[in-house]
Amino acid sequence: MSAVSRVFVARLAGLPVVGPDGESIGRVRDAVIGLRSDRKAPRVLGLAVELANRRRIFVPILRVTSIEAAAVTLNTGSVSLRRLHLRPGEALVLGQVLGTRVRVDEPGESYDGADASVVDVGIEQTRTRDWVVHRLAVRVRGRGLGRRGGVHVVDLSHVTGFTTTAITRTDQDVAEALTMYDDMRATDVAQALRELPTDRMLAIAAAFDDERLADVLQELGTDDQTEVIAHLSKARAADVLEAMDPDDAADLLGELPVRQREELLTVMDPEDSGTVRRLLTFSPYTAGGMMTPEPIVVTPSTTVAEALARARNPDITPALASMVFVVRPPTATPTGRYIGAVHLQKLLREPPADLVGGIVDTDLPKLSPDDPLGDVTRYFAAYNLVAGPVIDAENHMLGAVSVDDLLDHLLPEDWRDEDENRVEEAR
Repeated sequence: MSAVSRVFVARLAGLPVVGPDGESIGRVRDAVIGLRSDRKAPRVLGLAVELANRRRIFVPILRVTSIEAAAVTLNTGSVSLRRLHLRPGEALVLGQVLGTRVRVDEPGESYDGADASVVDVGIEQTRTRDWVVHRLAVRVRGRGLGRRGGVHVVDLSHVTGFTTTAITRTDQDVAEALTMYDDMRATDVAQALRELPTDRMLAIAAAFDDERLADVLQELGTDDQTEVIAHLSKARAADVLEAMDPDDAADLLGELPVRQREELLTVMDPEDSGTVRRLLTFSPYTAGGMMTPEPIVVTPSTTVAEALARARNPDITPALASMVFVVRPPTATPTGRYIGAVHLQKLLREPPADLVGGIVDTDLPKLSPDDPLGDVTRYFAAYNLVAGPVIDAENHMLGAVSVDDLLDHLLPEDWRDEDENRVEEAR
């Protein structure tokens, strides 16, 4: 298959990146270009390549031997594992350039003089083997309310406004960039946002709806979380915190200055803020500090069919869905007297019309809200569980710790931005 010397960056996204012997290195996720203050064509500096562990690294374009329809081949299988960080004057094509507003000046064409936005960037290899931006795919603004213009491919020389200032504007339309994240998992979106310049990250984060932003925030590191929250209005920040899992909201608020924390808790819905305030009373590295206050809780008179229906709720994580907890009313935490638990596998083996009160396991050991991290870890290891109940001294259920909560606290605080040296050692 022959190599190409011209390609649009969107076509590169997802292509495998291989070494000279065909060994897999990762996949292309974006291209990095150098922005210029003059009208010369921006140079392509390299590719943003995603490794198997989802870390994105920078691969200089001079390492690229060929670009083909099936793969991008490098001249070496040895690449730096340093996480991608943009320098001043650099931009990600798909992550930043798309959506840039420009003006098309191409005499003789119907779209001459039209305003447009960039939807893709064409790059070509020069005789010196450098790669430069040479064409843009632009969507011309349609005339009339609600009309969308067509997409045209124009030479860079016929475009004005494709400048450093225009590309790095934080108020430009981010709708094009948001479409990239529509089908991505929240953790992958968070990874992509971490690699953007701060102003761009904040602009895109603010454009998400509350539910989506809440999901993404839960996957960001502490510094990025607090920066995003500080960038939002108090009312919007409160809405996003209400949409987060209460334990994650409590963790985030616990990192804020006391005054800012209290301001946000005051704006939040009293029911949501009350739950978060209870969680904030516990040390972060105890069962009470790690637990979620919204596990699956039922009464003894609940049928097996009803309990299974609760476990099917897509908003319940797989770990929490593995266990149904049985209490006396009320079922909202803190509950009435705790009775026991029923494993999901047990529910699947019983007739749907049976009551969970007849199959409850009353011997399952319980966690105390003050149990430290080490005790919680041994609890999960000893009983081969992925979720465990947290019960207070009066036998009221306060919540449940899941294995994903535990792992979040066992891993280093900066595990989402782990040092590249640890990754190199693991390889």
